[in-house]
Amino acid sequence: MIIVTGANGQLGRTVAERLLKRVPAGEIGVSVRDVEAARDLGAQGVRVRRGDFDDPETLPHAFEGASQVLIVSTGTTGEAAVRGHRAAIDAAAAAGAKRILYTSHMGANPSSPFHPMPDHAATEEALRRSGVPFTSLRNGFYASSALELVRAALETGVLAVPEDGPVAWTAHADLADAAVLALTDEVLDGLSPALTGPEVIDMAGIAEILTRLTGRPIRRVVVSDDDYRAQLVVHGAPESAADLLVGLFAASRHGDFAPVDPTLAELLGRPTVRLEDYLKSAVAPPR
Repeated sequence: MIIVTGANGQLGRTVAERLLKRVPAGEIGVSVRDVEAARDLGAQGVRVRRGDFDDPETLPHAFEGASQVLIVSTGTTGEAAVRGHRAAIDAAAAAGAKRILYTSHMGANPSSPFHPMPDHAATEEALRRSGVPFTSLRNGFYASSALELVRAALETGVLAVPEDGPVAWTAHADLADAAVLALTDEVLDGLSPALTGPEVIDMAGIAEILTRLTGRPIRRVVVSDDDYRAQLVVHGAPESAADLLVGLFAASRHGDFAPVDPTLAELLGRPTVRLEDYLKSAVAPPR
């Protein structure tokens, strides 16, 4: 029984759906906070059970019979995130899982200014101490995040963000395929190499891509961290979210999300998705 947590989220759902193409449905279980939202998976024969990292008493039932557990990292940060991940690791070990997999990040670092990165590093330490063989999938930065960062620029024609650095943007679909291979072919062990897309691109490069795709100039403007944070808050972003984004740019300046690594493409046996191709369907004008 392979257990996938977070199967109502983008990455977890894609992993579950692609596992169905390689493993009998009866050997797949999903652990989700909202069972009703995963009803379609249940209809295909997948075992659907409620599991909530913030309610550890739900996890033994959700993980029952697990041979492997894929822990998809939560969308929270700080101690709450690490506590939830540790609860899932402990539950997987108690269920007798022979292997635990975790969706980490290429920038995992206890001293990173980008808040999720110390959380990933702490979770990897918990995996080391669990006594269970593990794989920490050090995923590249999600290409979908690039789209969120440029939405305002698509309206204004100005991409006004702090000084940044190159990022190896990576598609969810490629990372889901890598997770499926790790679960079914038992590739990758311990801390994986960075699982990245095929190129590093900074914000100036993204502005150039958007200009080509939209047919209108997108100008990249550098603003200070403080001014960027203030603008986010003025436009309704919670202060915690503003701090998170400022930290993202600071970490990229340090090179935390570069360079490109060939491991993901080699694992998949095909080229990985380019950022321009990812953005094209979202922002290109209709023909």
